[in-house]
Amino acid sequence: MKPIKIACVVGTRPEAIKMAPVILALSRDAAFEAVVLASGQHADMLTQALSDFGLSADINLNVMKDTQTLEHITSAVMEGVGSFLGEREQDMLLVHGDTATTLGAALAAFYRHTPIGHVEAGLRSHNLASPFPEEANRVLTDKITSLFFAPTEQAAQNLRTETRENKNIFVTGNTVIDALFWILAQTSGISRPDFLSALPPSAPTLLFTAHRRESWGEPLKNICKAISRVLDAHPELYVLTPLHKNPIVRDTIKAELGGNDRVIFSEPLSYRDFVAAMNRSLFLLSDSGGVQEEASALKKPVLILREISERPEAISHGTGVLVGTDTSRIEKESLALLENKKYFDSFAKKTSPFGDGQASERICAHIKAYFADKNL
Repeated sequence: MKPIKIACVVGTRPEAIKMAPVILALSRDAAFEAVVLASGQHADMLTQALSDFGLSADINLNVMKDTQTLEHITSAVMEGVGSFLGEREQDMLLVHGDTATTLGAALAAFYRHTPIGHVEAGLRSHNLASPFPEEANRVLTDKITSLFFAPTEQAAQNLRTETRENKNIFVTGNTVIDALFWILAQTSGISRPDFLSALPPSAPTLLFTAHRRESWGEPLKNICKAISRVLDAHPELYVLTPLHKNPIVRDTIKAELGGNDRVIFSEPLSYRDFVAAMNRSLFLLSDSGGVQEEASALKKPVLILREISERPEAISHGTGVLVGTDTSRIEKESLALLENKKYFDSFAKKTSPFGDGQASERICAHIKAYFADKNL
C-alpha cells in the first residue's frame, strides 16, 4: 500500500507543542508520509517550539506581519494552504485546536475536497464570545471535519450532540500530555535552566501567564492587582511571568507589576524551560487552555483566569479553580493555597482527566484504520 500523505498544519507556539508528538508518531510509522506545514502565524515562537522536539517546518507560509488582524491571518492561511494542496495533493490535512490558522487551513482543505483530521476536537464553552475567537474557530472547523480526535469523553459527547458522525469520533486523550511527558523524559536530570537564576533557589514561586483577548484592558489590570496584593501579604513570595509578544498584554503587565522586584519577567520561554518553570512553581495562575491540562498532569494547582472554560474537566475533577478576573477572588484563592496546607495538598491527590501520554499513537492508529477502510 502506498504511504498515506498527511500534512500537519501548525501556526502558533501552542499548536506546535501539541502537534509535535503527532508528527513524531507519524514519522515513526512507515505507513505515513508526513509533511509539516507552518503558517507562521507566530514566527520565532513557532520555530522555537518545534525545535524543542527536534522538528522543523517543511513549508512555511510566513503569514505573520506587524499588527496582523484575524482577517489577514485567516485569509492568508487559507490561500497559502490552498496553493500547497493544489501543488501537492494530500490524503489528509491534520489541524489542531482553535486558532485562525486552524480555521483557514481547514477551509482550504474543505474547498479542495481533502479530508480533515481535527486534533483536540469537540471542546466547547458554549459561548461564541469566550474564548474569542477560538470558540467559533473550533465550532466552525468541526462542521467540516472528517475525523474527530476528542481529548476527553465530554468533548466527544459535545460532538455527538452536534450530530457529528459517531463512527468518526475518537476519544484519544490530549496530545499536550504526550508533549509534556516527552519533554520530562528528555530533560530528566538536567540542572535548572539559566532563566531561573533570578530566583533565590529556595524562594516559593508562582507562575503567571495571561494573553487572551477577553482579558485585555481592565480585566488584566484586575488580575495584576490581585497578584500585587498576594505579594504584599507574603514577602517571601516571587512571581515568574513570561511576557506574551503582544504589546497590549506585555505593556499592561509591566505597567502594573514592573515596580515590584519580586516579579521576574522573561521573554516567551521555550517549551523545555516552560515545563521547568511549571515544575519550579508552587501553583499557576493562567488563562491558557494548555496550562490547565499540563498543571493537572504535574499535580500542580492552577487558578484559571477566565470567566468560562472549554475545559470543564479541570474544574469538575478539582485540578483547577475557575477564578475569572475578579481581584478579590484571585487573591482569596491564592492565599488559600499559600496558607492552607491541607487544601494545597489536596490537588496532588486528584487524577488528571486529560490523558495518559498515548494520544498521538491512538490518533495514528485511527487514521490508518480510516484509510484501510477506504482501501487507499
